[in-house]
Amino acid sequence: MDATKLLKSQHAEVKALFKKYESARSSNQKQTLFEQIADALAGHCTIEEKIFYPSVYVGPLAELLEEAVEEHLGAKRVIADLLAMKAGDDQFDAKMTVLQEQIEHHVEEEEGSLFPKVEKNFPAEELSALGDQMKALFDELEQGEPRMNVPGETGTAAPL
Repeated sequence: MDATKLLKSQHAEVKALFKKYESARSSNQKQTLFEQIADALAGHCTIEEKIFYPSVYVGPLAELLEEAVEEHLGAKRVIADLLAMKAGDDQFDAKMTVLQEQIEHHVEEEEGSLFPKVEKNFPAEELSALGDQMKALFDELEQGEPRMNVPGETGTAAPL
């Protein structure tokens, strides 16, 4: 699968999970949905930071990618805060709203600016090979609880 198409499909999955969170009523539902969102985002950030971003870190894309890893760092810090809380805690919903807003902004920039430039500057075969690598790593990460790695990734942005 093409790398940008894979990432877009993951964006859509997380967006759908946030929608479910918004309509969840019980703390148990909210906790379960948060964990699904956190796992999806942790895996997504990992494949972007370890495979996608370094592979497309050239010329005019460099600045966009440097901003993207900083946005990941901000989201990871909110996820780390949420991991230290329970869904019934006073600030949990507020922090989830902040996380959702950060992710929506990040997705908007990637899909509106970064991905079109990547698609223009890289051949389809290369994007397909990248997508295969990214999918394999994501599937491997999904076997565990990738969210549990997030607190250890909140010091500085991922290197490119």
